[in-house]
Amino acid sequence: MGLKGDQGTSRAMNRRLVLNLLRANGPLSRAEMAGITGLSPATLTFVVSDLLAENVLIEGKSTIGAAGRRPVPVEINYGSRLAVGLKLMVGSIDCVLTDLATTTLHATRIEVADQSPESMVAGCVDAVAYLSKFAPQGAQITGVGVAMPGIVQAGICHRSFRFGWSDVPIASMIAERLHVPVWVDDDINAFALAQQLFGLGRHHRTVGALAIGVGISCAAIIDGNVHHGAHGSAGKLGHITFDPQGPLCECGRAGCLQAMFSEPAMVEEWRTLTGNPGAVRQDLLAAAEVGDAAAIDLLGRAGAGIGQTLAAFCNIVDPELIVVGGEAVSFGDFLFDPMRRTLAKHCTWTPPKVEPHWADDSWARGAAALATQQLFDFEASDGAMRALPV
Repeated sequence: MGLKGDQGTSRAMNRRLVLNLLRANGPLSRAEMAGITGLSPATLTFVVSDLLAENVLIEGKSTIGAAGRRPVPVEINYGSRLAVGLKLMVGSIDCVLTDLATTTLHATRIEVADQSPESMVAGCVDAVAYLSKFAPQGAQITGVGVAMPGIVQAGICHRSFRFGWSDVPIASMIAERLHVPVWVDDDINAFALAQQLFGLGRHHRTVGALAIGVGISCAAIIDGNVHHGAHGSAGKLGHITFDPQGPLCECGRAGCLQAMFSEPAMVEEWRTLTGNPGAVRQDLLAAAEVGDAAAIDLLGRAGAGIGQTLAAFCNIVDPELIVVGGEAVSFGDFLFDPMRRTLAKHCTWTPPKVEPHWADDSWARGAAALATQQLFDFEASDGAMRALPV
C-alpha cells in the first residue's frame, strides 16, 4: 500500500529521517544532516526547529577551529521523555523506567499472585505507579511497553501457552487503568526492536535476534523492521520439532527445540545427570568451567542443536548478524562455539556472526523500546489508549 503524499505524512517522514540519522550517528550539524539526507536547507531547518521547540532535540556547543567557529551540533535529548518497560513472566514482572534510548533509570521486580490477565494488569498498574516516583523533574512518561511470551497482534494476546491465555486484549485492559498509551508485543520482538534501535543491530538492515531463555525464539529484522508475520507468530523457532520422540513442550507437542535445549531444559538435564534436584544454571556453568566432560558435552549438544535449526533460519532470511540474548547467554562459548561450528556446516552461504548482547534488564528494556519506537518510526502503530469520558 502506497503512502499518502500529504503534508502531514511528509512532515512525519522528515522528522523520523532526522531523528533516526541522529540516533545512528550521534550529534551532527544542520549542514551535515542536509548533506546526508538530501533535504533542502530550508526543510531541514524547519524540522530541526520544530524538534528543538518540543525539546526532543538540543543544541550542543560550537567549537573554534582553524577555519573559525564551527557549526553548532544537534543531538537527541534522550532524557526529555521517559518510557516504562514491563516484562511479564510466570509469578513476576520485571519493570524498568527508561529514557528514549531505553537506558535504565530505575529497575525493579514485582511479584504477582498468578498469571491470570487480571493479576497481570494489576501488577502492571502498580509497577507504573511505583516507577513514576523515580521520574526526573520535568520529564514525562510518554508510554508503556509490555513484553510477554505469546502470539500478540494489535495489543491482543491471541495465544500464550505459558500463561494459558487466548484472545486477551491485554493492551486495552492496562490502558484503561492508566493515562498513557500502551503497546504489547511478544518478548522476542521487543528484544529485537531494542537491538534494531539501540543495540548491535542498529547499523545492519537484516538481523536475527535469538533468545535462549525459558523458551527459544528468533525474531527477524528485515530491512530495518521487525518481521511479525501475518498473524504475529513469526520467530517461534523454539516450536520447530527437533526430535519427535523428545520431551513434551508447553505447546502440547513433543520434541520442540525449546523442550530440548531451553535454559530450563539444560538445567533439568544437568540435575538428572548429577542426581542433584537443586542444581541451577550457575552449577552447570561452574562444572563446565572446571572441565567437567558431562557438562561440556551437554552444552555442546544444546549449542549444536540450536545451531542446526538456526541454520535453516539463516538459509531463509540471510541475516548479516545473529544477536543472542536470554539467560543462557551466561554459558558463553561452551554454548556458542558449537553453535557457530554447526552454523558453518549447515548454512548455504557464509554464516553470520553470532554476538551475545545481554544484561539482566534486557527483557524489560526491550519492552520499553515498544514505546520509544514511536518517536523513530512514523509507520509505528498507535498504542491502546485509556477510554476518555464522553
